[in-house]
Amino acid sequence: MWYNYLKIAVRTLIRQKGFSFLNIAGLSLGLATSLLILLWVVDELQFDGFHKRIDRLYVVLHHLNFTNGEVRTGPDTQGLLAPALKEKFPEIVDATRVSFAQERILKIGNKAFKEQGHFADPNFFQLFSFPLIAGDSKTVLQGISAIVISQSFAQKHFGNVPQALGKVIQIGDEDKFMVSGVFQDVPKNSSLQFDYVLPFEVLFQHNHWLRDWGASSIQTFVLLKENAQADAVSSKIENFVKTQAKGSISTLMLQPLKEFYLYDKFENGKPAGGRIVYVRLFSVVAGFILLIACINFMNLATARSAHRAKEVGVRKVIGASRTSLVSQFLTESFLLSLLSMVIAVAIVAYTLPFFNQLTGKSIFLPFLHPTFLLAVLSITLFTSLLAGSYPAFFLSAFRSVQVLKGIIKAGSGTAYLRQGLVIFQFVLSTSLIISTVVVHRQIQYMKNKDLGLNQENLIYFPGSGGILNHFEAYKTELLVQPGIGKVAQSSQELLGRVTTSQSLDWKGKNPNEIISFQIINADANFLPTMGAKLKDGRNFSVDFSTDSLNYIINEEALKAMGLSQPIGQKVRFQGKEGKIIGLVQNFHVSSLHNPIMPIMITLRPKEAGMVYVRTKSGQAQQAIASLQKLHPKFESAAPFEYHFLDQNFERLYHSDLLVSKLATGFAFIAIFISCLGLFGLVTFTVQQRTKEIGIRKVLGASVRLIVTLLSKDFLKLVLLSNVIAWPLAGWAMHRWLQDFAYRTELDWGIFALVGAVTLLIALCTVSLQAVKAAVANPVKALRSE
Repeated sequence: MWYNYLKIAVRTLIRQKGFSFLNIAGLSLGLATSLLILLWVVDELQFDGFHKRIDRLYVVLHHLNFTNGEVRTGPDTQGLLAPALKEKFPEIVDATRVSFAQERILKIGNKAFKEQGHFADPNFFQLFSFPLIAGDSKTVLQGISAIVISQSFAQKHFGNVPQALGKVIQIGDEDKFMVSGVFQDVPKNSSLQFDYVLPFEVLFQHNHWLRDWGASSIQTFVLLKENAQADAVSSKIENFVKTQAKGSISTLMLQPLKEFYLYDKFENGKPAGGRIVYVRLFSVVAGFILLIACINFMNLATARSAHRAKEVGVRKVIGASRTSLVSQFLTESFLLSLLSMVIAVAIVAYTLPFFNQLTGKSIFLPFLHPTFLLAVLSITLFTSLLAGSYPAFFLSAFRSVQVLKGIIKAGSGTAYLRQGLVIFQFVLSTSLIISTVVVHRQIQYMKNKDLGLNQENLIYFPGSGGILNHFEAYKTELLVQPGIGKVAQSSQELLGRVTTSQSLDWKGKNPNEIISFQIINADANFLPTMGAKLKDGRNFSVDFSTDSLNYIINEEALKAMGLSQPIGQKVRFQGKEGKIIGLVQNFHVSSLHNPIMPIMITLRPKEAGMVYVRTKSGQAQQAIASLQKLHPKFESAAPFEYHFLDQNFERLYHSDLLVSKLATGFAFIAIFISCLGLFGLVTFTVQQRTKEIGIRKVLGASVRLIVTLLSKDFLKLVLLSNVIAWPLAGWAMHRWLQDFAYRTELDWGIFALVGAVTLLIALCTVSLQAVKAAVANPVKALRSE
């Protein structure tokens, strides 16, 4: 019996080539898109999942609780925290400190290069599952002269792993380390990304501020006892910092390491999303696209009902039951779904390298993995049932006597259902298009927003020892080179990570109020080079020796301090008293997701490691050549690497740009599949109204009139879809924009534009079949009457 069903299904698919192609094209495209999204979602959900004790590993998060009710949360904790937690709390089996990843200049002999790495405690490789190829995880980071490198690092610079062991690597001007171990390359789905690890003790010895409970700049990870209740431990350690530092505004909490990557956004100390929002969003999008493809299948199948009605009638006359007919049509649906899935997997395999490049992933198709095969089979069965059940029951319900007489009439409820499915398709598609337009507009807004400084023609790079130790000589020689306009130093990588402090005091300050200021150490040329505008007072000057104790603040700092006249106001910072000599207009130094912070700029060039160069207009290439030419004179070993400030945009808004690109692609796929469904409904309608069209033509109706007659009802459906989609998409995009402190406006023009585009696309789709019906010979339509 099933063999017979399968044989008839194959014969039907071959006989109806055109509609089989449209069905398979729509379904395979929908399945391929959904598979790609689901592979991405699974990869995101498995981030850090390779650690063997992932269920017991936690990140210590640090809250700063300000008196105005604001709470700032981050993974930057105190340098003394990890050993203290391990000592004081028996539920914590182990704890390790890890510095934030930083790119440093390394030297092997006369060869210098840059690699990214961490400082970490000796137990680092015991807590985390980064397998060692060479070395013992218990001792590999013992002492202060060890360095553990990645496998690719060893192969790149030493040829192979055995030759790397025992070799000396120099970092900076003096520190030398011996390779004590080699670890396998860090997976891309790891929150920690590094090419080497150095002993934390080295960092601890070089930076005495790490012994200060008020300084927070180290990541702390803990391993809990088996069966320990994380919430209970989190409550116990909450106020621990306050017991170590009187007057501290710091509190602590534990976050599971498996959530560290996905739940990285907090508002007032509470989780407020992060990348998990995109995971949920695209999971829904995958479901929507698959649903759109299934609806398209239904409409195309019912559109062919007139062609199969007599077949159903004959089968019923010779004794076929409704159950056998339903089984027959579901078999056809499964066969078509299976073919579509095979094509979808082929599409995914072909496009996956491009998708990985776009998303920065290393996703692969586990063709022979049982879980993957089971998932593919389950999706195929689900799709065949979802897409094929309605057409199967619809076709099997035809009455044999009526269809054999040529009377094929579906009930009004069936017509409403098909129309409702098309509306649903276009609601989803229109919502995706609106979302894509809004995301694109927000990105353009961020690109074009006045940051309060001139980011054009601005080159920056981290200064090496040779340049920083002789910066005045370097600057003097550089300024006479072709293409060079201005040169400055700063401790802040603009649009990068910021340094904050709460240790400012001034006359009239509320002693109970705690305000966080961003601190920028710079030279006297920083503001002119940045193109920042002074609103009051003056800039730093080498003519005033006391300026090393003076400060320049921004408008946000003025507002936070509550000063009516800032110039001349005395300020105490880090135990030293100085005066405010300048007020600078607000400018952005971090993502537009965040509001501008109060900023205080100090004249401390010796603590400013970033070099900024303003090139002359139109002479960027000459300036780069000048920098490359001068660099070896001051730093012979380290390579010269630079960035343009406006190139930071893509790095800073990587997630948002990714969402924009993916949403654009998914929106086009959704509207394409929806148009196939609309085409199916038009075809079905034309079949139902063939004789009506013939009579109208005989009575003198023009082609234009018939096309209008056939098109208007469908355009009403698309218009209704827009009316439903606009408030839904508007609400969703309004919520998404709340994530940005500075954002574009949701104006009516966006919705009107998308509405016009969807109507135009629908009109073109409908016209293809409507014009064909309108120009057909009416004699053929009326011949059977």
